Amino acid sequence: MMADASRDALTVARIVRVNHAGEFGAIRIYSAQLLVARRLCPDCVAALSEMLRHEQTHCALFRAAMPQRQSRPCRVMQLWSWGGWLLGFLTACLGRNGIWACTAAVEAAVHRHLDDQLHFLEKRDTELRDIIQSIRVEELAHLHHAEQQLHSNAIRLRLLRQTISAMTDVLIWLSTWGDSTLMARVLAASAARQS
Repeated sequence: MMADASRDALTVARIVRVNHAGEFGAIRIYSAQLLVARRLCPDCVAALSEMLRHEQTHCALFRAAMPQRQSRPCRVMQLWSWGGWLLGFLTACLGRNGIWACTAAVEAAVHRHLDDQLHFLEKRDTELRDIIQSIRVEELAHLHHAEQQLHSNAIRLRLLRQTISAMTDVLIWLSTWGDSTLMARVLAASAARQS
């Protein structure tokens, strides 16, 4: 029982760490996209600015949640930082569809992981679960907005979305040292037993 509690506490600390890193990465993506969009796609600036403000708030919430859970910033934070900035810059250089394909891909991957986290935290850390639940609403709005803005279903955009989604999953896995995979397995097994 003590080993389970210890393992759960470690997983909760990793959840806070990866969510903080992910929000920081999102800040970098939107910052780079805004830099380019101001010149190439000025009609995207208002939405990107609002999403950036959301991500800054989310990042601050997770940073504030760290000390209580004996968590600290992610070891691969530079990957989130530079990778996010480069991803935002390159996708914005592709124009509106590149911007919204990136947002849709990242938010879809994040949404899957947040759902796993919410289930995991249900009886383990209700305060953190409530924070994630409130953030999830805005992240889902970002996803829906991005999907509404995509006016093409070209193969290259689908490939771009799949690549970005896979890269996001890899960074999440690295940032949790595999706990994201473990949580998904535990939830799948639990769902199978309830069927």
